[in-house]
Amino acid sequence: MTHPFHPWSGREFPFVVVQQTWRQDRVFFFGDDGTMKSLPTSWTDAAEPDVFVTMSGGRCPFRVVDLLALAELIDGMPPDAV
Repeated sequence: MTHPFHPWSGREFPFVVVQQTWRQDRVFFFGDDGTMKSLPTSWTDAAEPDVFVTMSGGRCPFRVVDLLALAELIDGMPPDAV
């Protein structure tokens, strides 16, 4: 299965192998035309669940406004304090 926003989302293809190419793990499969194709593993359900997404349950423990305020505080600190 592919990423929900990919045009092939919800479709299944004949699986061949997961292999590292182009410096990333990719899922190889046969397309409708019989040729071998590949997608990044992270775009498929062959990937391990993302630890952050699993732990946060889809929620983020920080609000954007709070993170921006923290960034401002850090930017205002003397260089030897960071």
